[in-house]
Amino acid sequence: MEPNFEKGLVPAIIVDESTNEVLMLAYMNEESYKKTIETKTTWFFSRSRNKLWNKGETSGHFQTVKEILIDCDEDTLLIKVEQIGAACHTGERTCFYRKIL
Repeated sequence: MEPNFEKGLVPAIIVDESTNEVLMLAYMNEESYKKTIETKTTWFFSRSRNKLWNKGETSGHFQTVKEILIDCDEDTLLIKVEQIGAACHTGERTCFYRKIL
């Protein structure tokens, strides 16, 4: 079973495999998905920079992939990882640290 990349990008929800805490949301294209499978670390496609990036390549805060699940429509991924350091580029553990309601 493979994600449907017909529209180009699929959302990837990243969660901590031991706590199920949602760490971040990013996007994958077919190439970043294949690199993630191959390397067992997360690779994403940056919409703003229009290029692939490996989570942790500059910060050292890598994500080791433990499990990948796909939704019923095959257009969203849930990736369980072992997070090394902070997931958010701000230095916070998760990108979802600001409460609205």
